[in-house]
Amino acid sequence: MNPSRHVFEDLAGDYDRWFDENVAVYGAQVRLLRGAVPLSGCGLEVGVGSGRFAGPLGIRHGIDPSRNLLEIARIRGTDVVLGEGEHLPYRAGSVDYILMMTVICFAGDVDALFREAGRVLMPGGVLVIGFIERGGEIENHYRNEKTKGRFLRYARYWSADEITRLLEDAGFAAVAVSRRSGGFCVMTGTKDRG
Repeated sequence: MNPSRHVFEDLAGDYDRWFDENVAVYGAQVRLLRGAVPLSGCGLEVGVGSGRFAGPLGIRHGIDPSRNLLEIARIRGTDVVLGEGEHLPYRAGSVDYILMMTVICFAGDVDALFREAGRVLMPGGVLVIGFIERGGEIENHYRNEKTKGRFLRYARYWSADEITRLLEDAGFAAVAVSRRSGGFCVMTGTKDRG
């Protein structure tokens, strides 16, 4: 297990409690994502964690490599699967949209992550990515914060330009920044209908 997965498994309760202790930040992130996540269709959250985003965004299905976080997500009503975003155990073309909330920061292979998302999305399906931008105020603030810092020390930060190139290389079209606030960025890409 790589170090970031280990810390999420061992400190699942601390990770989940952070959202209760930082309601304003959490609420702002949900609102930013809500503007990009489709309102209907079959959705999947890759890196669902404890289900903090799947629930309020109406996403019924989630996958994560942490058993402890998945148990919390299950209690919150998410249909969960143990697994990794780079190897999704779903049929090709089986979901309408995918959310990845801060997943790219911890992924071992972002290219594979995006290719797998493209494989399981239906033609015209949408990939929504929420991430902490490199050099932004969130990265700078939370890097040394007690709880978040334990998780973010394993993070790799990206720019919107880098994510645009990676999504386009993975075959996504109409790649764009949907929302951006204080170093948190929401981007979308659409799977080609061809």
